[in-house]
Formats: sequence, structure tokens, C-alpha cells
Amino acid sequence: MLEMKNLKMSLAGKRLLDDFSLTIKEGEVHAIMGPNGTGKSTLSKVLMGHPAYTLESGEIFFNGESLLPLSTDERAKRGIFLAMQNPMSIEGVSNSEFLRTALSEKEGTHIGIFDFLQQMDQAIKDLNMDEKMLHRSINQGFSGGERKKNEILQMKLLKPSLIILDEIDSGLDVDSLKIVCENIQKYRIEYPKTSILLITHYPRILEYIKPDFVHMMMNGKIEKTGDLNFALEIEKNGYHGVNDMSELKLHE
Repeated sequence: MLEMKNLKMSLAGKRLLDDFSLTIKEGEVHAIMGPNGTGKSTLSKVLMGHPAYTLESGEIFFNGESLLPLSTDERAKRGIFLAMQNPMSIEGVSNSEFLRTALSEKEGTHIGIFDFLQQMDQAIKDLNMDEKMLHRSINQGFSGGERKKNEILQMKLLKPSLIILDEIDSGLDVDSLKIVCENIQKYRIEYPKTSILLITHYPRILEYIKPDFVHMMMNGKIEKTGDLNFALEIEKNGYHGVNDMSELKLHE
């Protein structure tokens, strides 16, 4: 589904991605862990075509099509979704207005208010969100947990085939994390071909969304790859103290 080949990218003279390569197949879950400043969030922005980040070299293919010529909205219409680490607030645009417009753009047709409200009502209940949030400006006055739930609400309505979760667990209490992860898991059951790229610092979320692969990213590229046990080893010993790497596969 997603293939990244030899990505190199610098910002303000600092190399953030350095010969980064990763392949994600249909239905797989890949987790990326690594120290601050190693390029994890940069990777998510590059995948979505953030205008501030320009690749020096490398290729990105999604379902066989190069992403590089595509704008952010075109990538989203192809089925790529990014749940952001720090979702922004937009005053004057209501949640429901934004979501209905986004859904209409993705589907390429006008979405009737009745059909939209049916989908929205169920999604709101699934996430245990206050219905009043629909009529408030996007993320305006929302808590950290409410903002993250709002990201998952967008995911549920837009129905992407590739989901990028950039530290979706940060700012969530135990109950909210469980609700968010349960909704992601239900989505995967309903759409089993969905692939996930999950960026995190902590393995707690990986107990809910079990990864097929855990990658340790350092200095702008993947250094090692393992399974969930690898994530637990990282938590125990730190990125520079991971021991007994002999049984772990070097990422190709």
C-alpha cells in the first residue's frame, strides 16, 4: 500500500530524514518509536505533503502512484488520513460544518444533511463525546483528550485506507485512550484492508493496537525492527540501551 524509498529531507540545515525507507502492506500495523527530534513527526508531515517540508531525494508511492506531485487534499482524497499530534483550533468553523464539507469533497458529491447526521450521531456515541461539540468551532476550548477524540471522529467519517497516528496517545487519560483505541480497532475490523502507521513514545497504546512491526527510528532513519517485545525492551532499557539485538531483524 505504501512504499517509501531513500527519503532525504533537511530543514534549516538539519537533516531530519536520512535515507529513510519503509514498506507497509495492506492491512499491516507499523509502529515507529524513537527519541525526540529524530524525524518521526516530520515523516508524517512529508507523507501528507506539508508545504514547509520538501524532499531532497527519494520516492513515496501509495497503491503504486507517486505521492510527490499530489497536494495535501489530493492525498487525503486518495485515502490517507493523519491524526495530528497537536490538532489546531479554527475559530468560526463548526465541527459539523467542517466534517460535512470534508466528507463531500472526499466523496465528490453533496452529502445530504440527514445522511450526514446519521453517521455523525453514531460516531459521537461510539467516542463518548458531547453532542454539543458538533456545533462548536473546531477544537476551540477543547481539552487535549477531546481534540484527540475529534481526530478519530474525522477518521470514522472519512473512512481512509491508510491511517497515520502521530502520538495519538499523548494527552489522553486511561479511559480516553481505551475509547480511542477501541474505535480504531472496530474500524479495522470493519475495514480489514486498512493499514496503520503509528508514531509513539510509549508501548502502552501498542497493547490495544497490536503492531505487526515495531521500528526504532534514530537520526532520521530506521535502525532496527522487531515486534511488540521490542517495544517493551525499548521502554525498559531506552533507545541507546537496548540489548540482545541478535534476534531482531535489521529493517531492509
